Amino acid sequence: MEPTRCPYPFRRAAPLDPPAELQKLRAEPVVQVTLPSGDTAWLVTRYKDVRALLADPRLSRNLSRPGAARISKNNRLFQDPKMDPDPPEHTRIRRLVMRALTAARVERLRPRVQQITDELIDRMAERTPPVDLNETLAFPLPIRVVCELIGVPAEDQDRFRGWTQAFLSISGLGSDEIERSMAELDQYMRALIIAKRGEPGDDLISAMIAVRDQEDGRLSEYELHWWSRLLVLVGFETTAVQLGACVAMLLSRPDQLKLLRDDPGLMPHAIEELLRWKLVGSSVTMLRYATEDIEVGGVVIPAGSSVIPGADFANQDDTVFDRPEVFDITRTDNPHLTFSAGVHFCAGSSLARLELEVALSTLLRRFPGLSLAVAPHEIQRRADKFLENFVEIPVTW
Repeated sequence: MEPTRCPYPFRRAAPLDPPAELQKLRAEPVVQVTLPSGDTAWLVTRYKDVRALLADPRLSRNLSRPGAARISKNNRLFQDPKMDPDPPEHTRIRRLVMRALTAARVERLRPRVQQITDELIDRMAERTPPVDLNETLAFPLPIRVVCELIGVPAEDQDRFRGWTQAFLSISGLGSDEIERSMAELDQYMRALIIAKRGEPGDDLISAMIAVRDQEDGRLSEYELHWWSRLLVLVGFETTAVQLGACVAMLLSRPDQLKLLRDDPGLMPHAIEELLRWKLVGSSVTMLRYATEDIEVGGVVIPAGSSVIPGADFANQDDTVFDRPEVFDITRTDNPHLTFSAGVHFCAGSSLARLELEVALSTLLRRFPGLSLAVAPHEIQRRADKFLENFVEIPVTW
């Protein structure tokens, strides 16, 4: 029996609800999909298969291989022939990076994250509602946090907003504009690394430079530059989109919002449920390449095929999650795959959780009457970005 073929990412009938296909196609272990580039890939839908594939060495993250599908015609996201994103090279580099991005370093950021959040919300409170939460909190907070973590001077931080928009564009920008923005970012990061080498600080780039010559391996100049750029690009916009979407989701579910206001101790569970809901978009950025034939649910995915382990499907799998179609912040058993799994588990997950916890807790405390200024179905998603962020999130209080 031939698997279903359909365009991916899927359209959402409502901006805060999962696409209907997540339930309609649940019975199929694999689905053939057409990406925005026009290339095809195999989308894997069942939790157990998705989790197994994320740890399967036969699936490569190297999208520079001949015949590998592209996500977008104009954007070569995750395609860099100079970098090997698979073990053992990936393992060596990730180990060095994670020695700089430790849990202790992230936790030391908590007072600063709280301070930035308070400053932004103070300014927000001075304005006459409605205001756009994206511009007042969701985007300014993570860009300031990640830039300070990396070591970007305050006067340069606003420039990264445009660079990340180009990096994550599917169809909104042409290839020339994307490449021009990336060239500007590359030039900036090279200069910043040179400056940090001459005058180290208490920041991530300085820490990465310091671990280059450890006995278990070293980062080349190109690797140091590539990882520094990736951390600031991905670490900013993913958290920004998630934060805005989390607020919109909670405000669109008054019963869940009341539970959280009545019991702030539910915040960790609420954050995990918001992450499970995969509000930032599809699993298209989890695209992989099969180096060998792989059998999934009775279907053989041929070597040379492109594969997407569907975390959005996995997070709605009723064999793992009780009533997965219900948004429930009291859910305690929540092994979602939004941050991936295995060797490519998100290196910035601890930082993202910290920012979400501080921002949501402070926002709900400071604005007891916070609500959406428009009906939930009127919030518009952008279809030209990998993360499908919201155009704006108008709120009032």
